[in-house]
Amino acid sequence: MLNRLAGLCLALLLAACATTPVTVSDERPLVMLVSIDGFRADYLDRGITPNLSRLAAEGATGPMRPSFPSVTFPNHYTLVTGLHPDHHGIVGNTMIDAELGRFSLGNQQAVTDRRWWDQGEPIWVTAERQGVKTATMFWPGSEADIRGVRPSLWAPFDKSMTGDARVDQVLAWMDLPQDRRPQLTTLYFDIVDTAGHHNGPDAPETAEAIRSVDASIGRLGEGLKARGLYERTVIVVVSDHGMAATSPERVLVLDDILDPAAVQIVYGGAVTFLNPVEGREAEVERALLGSRPHLDCWRKSEIPARFVLGSNPRVPAILCAAEPGWLLATRDWPVTKPGGAHGYDNQAPEMQAIFIAHGPGVVRGRRLRDLDSVDVQPFLARLLGVQAPRGDGRPKDTEAVTRR
Repeated sequence: MLNRLAGLCLALLLAACATTPVTVSDERPLVMLVSIDGFRADYLDRGITPNLSRLAAEGATGPMRPSFPSVTFPNHYTLVTGLHPDHHGIVGNTMIDAELGRFSLGNQQAVTDRRWWDQGEPIWVTAERQGVKTATMFWPGSEADIRGVRPSLWAPFDKSMTGDARVDQVLAWMDLPQDRRPQLTTLYFDIVDTAGHHNGPDAPETAEAIRSVDASIGRLGEGLKARGLYERTVIVVVSDHGMAATSPERVLVLDDILDPAAVQIVYGGAVTFLNPVEGREAEVERALLGSRPHLDCWRKSEIPARFVLGSNPRVPAILCAAEPGWLLATRDWPVTKPGGAHGYDNQAPEMQAIFIAHGPGVVRGRRLRDLDSVDVQPFLARLLGVQAPRGDGRPKDTEAVTRR
């Protein structure tokens, strides 16, 4: 008996230490990390999400501030590494690295190259290294062997796969024998973001996409109940950013500001990454730097500190941020119809993401404030009982989720 007590004390001591792995108990909950790309925080108030609203009412929830720039790949990697983009290296959906070349969402060779991702350690790598099995039903980064480690189970991204099919694959993984069943599973839905871009955040098509994903969340819950796993699963629902309405009437044309041949546009729209062409640096800086109506541009070294961006070599020489709802475009890439965009100031109300936690140990009805996307990774580590590398998040920000 004394030996067992000593062992328990040692395990608790190790759990408080940031350098030594812990042995995960069979009593730890299963953890489902669900991302709904482009799900704005106030979508939850529109009366069209019965399943998500029930999880929120029965659990802990609050709006969550994304990292800047408020775009998909940087923020999904922030959610699982606890690092701001400047620190984990995925600084944009499109970016340039002096050694690796160009990264973009559609560049499969880049997406699967661990060298783009190795500046951060996602939670599934942390967990696998400490003996915790993981599975990723799509997540940016999960197709690469980051730091030499992959999830035990994963699938290459397939945009054509329906939400219900994604849920069914996750449930099939839950049917595996206990020694092969993942303790952490990620699940990703993209259609709300797609509908928001094409139609705007207030369009009927976006509402229909929200309803569809909510139904898939309901399918997940019913599937877990049928397997007797619902009561031991913590479901964590997040989004990477919100969505702002745009229109052709709210567009700044780069060609009206400077000769577009003087710059290399790495990434454009709500937030624009630019590198001056060699020899034209002074000309570009004179034309762009500073504030004008609906647009601010900075040298990378002068980006406001609150954005936590500018030290990583992948950040371009100049960054321009449009006012929420406005876009920076070129005559070659005009904006011709209303729609939606993100990438704006991460404190803008339209950019706020969601956070919902539901399951064993989560305080029912808890309302959270001042959550940041970097807070999710330490929360997941606490649920899983693993020690994660220290990041930019504050563990105390999510203590209230489980503190009664």
